[in-house]
Amino acid sequence: MHSVERVVVLALDGVYPFELGIPSRIFGAADGRYEVVTCTVDGRPVRTNADFSVAVDHGPEALSTADTVVITAIAPARLVMEPSDELTAALALIRPGTRLVSICTGAFVLAAAGLLDGHRATTHWQVVDEFRRLFPRVSLDPDVLFVDDGSILTSAGAASGIDVCLHILRKDHGSELANKVARRCVVPPLREGGQAQYIEQPVPEPSGTSTAATRAWALARLGDPLTLTDLAGHARMSLRTFARRFNDEVGMSPGRWLIQQRVSRARHLLESSDLSVDQIAGEVGFATGTSLRQHLHAAIGVTPQAYRRTFQATR
Repeated sequence: MHSVERVVVLALDGVYPFELGIPSRIFGAADGRYEVVTCTVDGRPVRTNADFSVAVDHGPEALSTADTVVITAIAPARLVMEPSDELTAALALIRPGTRLVSICTGAFVLAAAGLLDGHRATTHWQVVDEFRRLFPRVSLDPDVLFVDDGSILTSAGAASGIDVCLHILRKDHGSELANKVARRCVVPPLREGGQAQYIEQPVPEPSGTSTAATRAWALARLGDPLTLTDLAGHARMSLRTFARRFNDEVGMSPGRWLIQQRVSRARHLLESSDLSVDQIAGEVGFATGTSLRQHLHAAIGVTPQAYRRTFQATR
């Protein structure tokens, strides 16, 4: 029997309907592990940034019952610079230790309330300069899809709300459930790269080539000692051209991407198999168990043994 976590979504005036629905859609597909409720600061309907309003069944008192609170995106014209008295009172109902999550411009709400001071965070790339000007005490990383800073998680624009919710699922219950939910919602369980790949930039001259096929080829051979030369050779490009095109498409270097994929595969094997750390290291292409330990710790801050204990317990 699994305990049910209560996720409370706070809808503010000017909310984007798409982002508002993400927590309910993702957590609601997680086999009853979460209960999702939506509230407003006064219990009354709020206008969306579309041509309709949203009526809710809960007022701010729901925030006091939350294990996780999600602040969803609001239209830039209604960004919160200083929280209203009503919003301040509503946020004050959140219990200490509650996990806080923002989607897109929802980070402005958390920052305006002082909840992001001293923390790493992200938001939509289009409002990065304004965010930095308003909230200099926040360590903003504009290049990622989401930031997990312990009990506070922030995500970039729109669909990155899906990424952060799936990350929370994976963190709470392991990759098997997260992957199952991703399949149900017909979305990738783990997107590659960061926001850099979505920022407006001059369109490159058409070349008829892409690194996508080489990425698929590499994923099928993670256990091999793949090098940049191997990848470029498969793509039939020079090293320099391949590295540049890969970074443009994925938002990171080929080497960093390979490490990310190997760590992701290692996490799945730690959760789902009884292979030793050394065996898993060999399966995913790390030279030794020590190398796997170092990369896993750099990625998520725990040892393979600790990670395995956590997710064996959740199963």
